Amino acid sequence: MDSCHFLQKRALLLALAAGLLSSCIHKRYETPITKNTQQPDKVLFDQAIKDIEHGRYEVARISLQTLMNTYESSEFLAKAKLAIADSWFREAGPNGLAQAEAEYKDFILFYPTMEEAAEAQARVCDIHYKQMDKSDRDWSQTLRAETECRQLVTQFPNSKFVPPTLQKLRNIQESLAEHEFVVGNFYWKREMNPAAANRLTGLVDQYPLYSKAGESLFEAGDAYSKMGPRFRKQAGEQFAKVVRDYPLDERAEDAKKRLQELELPVPPVDAAALDRAKREQASYHRGGLMSRSMGLLKGGPDVSHAAHFGQPTMTNPKPTIPASVPVVNNGADTAANGSATGNMDVSAQQITGKSALDEKPDARTAASTTNGTTPDAGPAKPPSAAQDAAAAQNQPLPTNRDAELKKLRDKQAKKQAKMDKKKKKGEEPGTAQPAASTAPQTQSTQGAQTPTGTPNPVSQTPATNTTNLTGKP
Repeated sequence: MDSCHFLQKRALLLALAAGLLSSCIHKRYETPITKNTQQPDKVLFDQAIKDIEHGRYEVARISLQTLMNTYESSEFLAKAKLAIADSWFREAGPNGLAQAEAEYKDFILFYPTMEEAAEAQARVCDIHYKQMDKSDRDWSQTLRAETECRQLVTQFPNSKFVPPTLQKLRNIQESLAEHEFVVGNFYWKREMNPAAANRLTGLVDQYPLYSKAGESLFEAGDAYSKMGPRFRKQAGEQFAKVVRDYPLDERAEDAKKRLQELELPVPPVDAAALDRAKREQASYHRGGLMSRSMGLLKGGPDVSHAAHFGQPTMTNPKPTIPASVPVVNNGADTAANGSATGNMDVSAQQITGKSALDEKPDARTAASTTNGTTPDAGPAKPPSAAQDAAAAQNQPLPTNRDAELKKLRDKQAKKQAKMDKKKKKGEEPGTAQPAASTAPQTQSTQGAQTPTGTPNPVSQTPATNTTNLTGKP
């Protein structure tokens, strides 16, 4: 144990020393122009290249920018623009890589037919590929790397950068598939069968070159088999895929046994799949002690098991629906089979002439006329406390407060008119009133007595409203 621990420490020290030594050595610029002339634009370009090789990136960019602004028709114009992007790429860091990507994109936009355009796109792919995190962490850079590498393969299919980019795509998709497998395996271990089956099945459909595709299909089939006899067919399909497409996988024999238990036929092995699996086994190389020790310090994903043969997926994943979720299919609810079917088209037609809305009356208006209510009448309000008391005393209440107030105003106006008329005749107000007239006022103020001896709340309301309307004490 002590000797093994000593060897690991020694390997780590050697790796750190090698990293420091490589950082001190400046790499030679890859695409210099060796044309031997004394033209001023050529002198500026050669000086900028030397500055880039020696790490003087800011000075190099000043020289290249001077060349581009001064000699607009120079033959070194495109090379200078690409060299500016390369200087940012070599400077690295978050800011440097972001600036490099913007410069490479500009170069592809201005010079799409040049041979260096494919190189610029390959550098953009490398920018995000180098920033990839582990598969169980943030995968935003991994998705960006997949997009940019696909762009290179589709836009420049005959470039010399396509073969290494295809291998990068396989590594990227290995990391993305590992992320999905961790989630699906989590669901499967906790008996969350619909979610596990949906996640694992979609994983293999999107990334068939994944190193654990056979195990994913076996767990998906096991999840389907635990969901009841209704999903027996789906379970058999997943087990059959393991036997047919991944014959050398560890789960192939277990899948055969499960098919026999389900009394389903065992499919024959696909010859092309068997040949690819043998080639993958032959090409696999396990890293040594030093590489495994450095893997603990490495920030990127582990792609040692990534495929080396086969065409990587060039399309984005399609969203899937768990089998337990019902979907509408031609008006009937059925179990989901991965995608909803049925007529989902929406059409519009322009109406010409008179329509049924113009010729026939509004059904809402007719219903309101029949019921004796207006269309805008809101829901019935619950009776108030005063209405409940009036109903108990068999006293009717006015149904409209506005009508009640209007009657009170008219009554007060008539009373005021009589008083004004008496003033004109020289009589003092209130002297000609009979004594009996004061009794109703006193009674209305104190409250009229009902036969049961209780005050009548209805008789108090007009007196109170009258006092408030006239403003007199």
